[in-house]
Amino acid sequence: MGFIIYNFMLNRLIASLLPYLPKKLIWVFSKRYIAGETINDGLKVSSQLNSQGMEITIDLLGENISNLQQARSYKEEYIEIIKRFTAERIKGNFSLKPTMFGLLIDEETCYNHLKEIVNFAAMKNNFIRIDMENSECVDAEFALYQKLKNEFPNHVGIVLQAYLRRTQKDLANLIKSHTNRLPINIRLCKGIYIEPPDIAFVSYQEVRDHFLENLRFCFENNIYVGIATHDKFLIDGALSLIKESQVSIHKYEFQMLYGVTPSLRNSIVNQGHKMRIYVPFGKEWLNYSTRRLKENHRMATHIIKAIFFRG
Repeated sequence: MGFIIYNFMLNRLIASLLPYLPKKLIWVFSKRYIAGETINDGLKVSSQLNSQGMEITIDLLGENISNLQQARSYKEEYIEIIKRFTAERIKGNFSLKPTMFGLLIDEETCYNHLKEIVNFAAMKNNFIRIDMENSECVDAEFALYQKLKNEFPNHVGIVLQAYLRRTQKDLANLIKSHTNRLPINIRLCKGIYIEPPDIAFVSYQEVRDHFLENLRFCFENNIYVGIATHDKFLIDGALSLIKESQVSIHKYEFQMLYGVTPSLRNSIVNQGHKMRIYVPFGKEWLNYSTRRLKENHRMATHIIKAIFFRG
């Protein structure tokens, strides 16, 4: 017990120091979570994962831009990414954050950029996942999704976060809004943004319970769901629900982050379930890797090894 408390305190201390560490040092122990900085890096990792029986979703790192010129640049970069990955016949699709395209600056500009990207993906017979961000963005991101879904019914999906108190109602609203029986494709995750208790569940077990409640709703209402978690408790719960509800293997997939719990990931693949890996790359990797490190309970070990054993 004393060791656990010590390790917890050490992790908290190191987490508070991350913003002050040299960027090159942070890269040493965060590169396990990131394919690299370039499209070629992303292609290499994605090809390797495909060869191991897994599909991917590509994420270009970056969010919360400060001007609309950045939004245009990200749009052009995403279109180039889709062009390259489809030309290389990588098995997978693409995820993006609306704040990269000006959501918090000009919603109409953001929508127009996303429409171009989704249209290009549709031309390549591919798919775009709209990532969900913090509670400030949720309503606007649902509105974006609904507009794009009406125009590209088979080529766009959304993310829902189980820790938000609103999520069960949002799922019900998705069903109501799809009266024309358009296919619904979501990613269900716990949620990572820090939110006040009136917006999000705080208890760890409470979040788990609502994740499984949301997942059951998806299965009962014919929603295709990406089960995005590394939590063994939730994976076991999901497998039980799949068996109990006799869910077709074509109605769900598991999703995990690149570099996280690879042994658990491989065990799911070996059981015959579809697995999709979230593969991030790009020059704006620092914020993403810092979040991943803060979530990793063995962070202190990784950093100490990086400092003393890898120079």
